[in-house]
Amino acid sequence: MTKVKDIFYELCRYAPLELQMGFDNSGFLLGREEAEVSKVLLALDITSSVVDEAAELGAELIISHHPLIFSPLKSITDEKLLKLASNNIAVISMHTNLDIARGGVNDVLMEAFGASVDAPLDQDDCGRIGTLPKAMRMNEFLVLCKEVLKTSGLRYYDSGRAVERLAVMGGSGGDSVETAYRLGCDTYLTADIKYHQFLQAAELGINLIDGDHFCTENLVIPALADRLAHSFEDLQFIVSSRHRQLINFA
Repeated sequence: MTKVKDIFYELCRYAPLELQMGFDNSGFLLGREEAEVSKVLLALDITSSVVDEAAELGAELIISHHPLIFSPLKSITDEKLLKLASNNIAVISMHTNLDIARGGVNDVLMEAFGASVDAPLDQDDCGRIGTLPKAMRMNEFLVLCKEVLKTSGLRYYDSGRAVERLAVMGGSGGDSVETAYRLGCDTYLTADIKYHQFLQAAELGINLIDGDHFCTENLVIPALADRLAHSFEDLQFIVSSRHRQLINFA
């Protein structure tokens, strides 16, 4: 019978914990490593609705991207933690190590656009740069972005340049606008972009797209479920149907 520790070790093989950034708290965060597993729920975040979903499905494990626990705990009073514990649901979170890892968040994002993956975007190996199969007008690429990311809307700056040399960073990546430009990219797709970063893009003359934090990262969840299903054919890996983009556009 497969145990929590077996799945954790396999995840660490894909995305070693040594890759995570200093502020992060990736890893096996809750539960017993010897607990047996037959059903696993995967979600970008462990929200209250995701905990309810796992309990209703009878899942023994949740795998998330964003860690359930960040700061040191001084008491266990959080309702989500209590419900997870009372339902014997273990938690594994793979965050910045999965961003950085080969085949992780940013590689999956580039693959979804059919782009090559040529190099990391920054010195921490976060983000990727590559080239689309053919150049596109910005308005065409925005339509493609909405389809690929399954987003309800986009925030963007159009520099007037065609889209061909692409930089991406799933999640918050606004600080790397100039890096993308200096590396010869005409377009940068990320999320959580601030006003001054749009101004910077306008000054530099680079297309800048905010594709939403959830939408630019969530592509990795079904990809990770498929990968794990090949490794553990006797288990069910279920992508959450309740956790979705929170931000809407009127």
